[in-house]
Amino acid sequence: MKKFKIEDAAKETGLTKRTIRYYEELGLIQEPERTEGGTRLYSEEDLDRLKKVVLAKDVLGFSLQELQDFVRLREKIQHHRDDYLHSVDLSKQKEELDHIYDGLTEQISMIDLKMERMQEFKEELIQLQEKAENVKKQL
Repeated sequence: MKKFKIEDAAKETGLTKRTIRYYEELGLIQEPERTEGGTRLYSEEDLDRLKKVVLAKDVLGFSLQELQDFVRLREKIQHHRDDYLHSVDLSKQKEELDHIYDGLTEQISMIDLKMERMQEFKEELIQLQEKAENVKKQL
């Protein structure tokens, strides 16, 4: 499996090295393995996770707290998915699917709330734009 130094991870994700380290401190990504000299080595999975964090932050406009909640939910879903895949007991599988469903519902709710807030903000901007247009016409 290919490993990436922090410089390469930064180039790959568009983040600064400091931001990557900060995301580690916040628990948004797991601390990577290190060489004997202390150099961070990121896996492709680490980079994928960083890219998902960036996507959630940039596209959805999540705050760092919301990102932490989002990441925790994703980890919870992954944990239940793993339990589901390794279980042969049908009732246990159903229970794990219920947990996965609940986690996904919670993530969807987070996104819905963010979209509602964005829509409200957009409507406010449209009203301001209309007021500016009306004032401009009166001049």
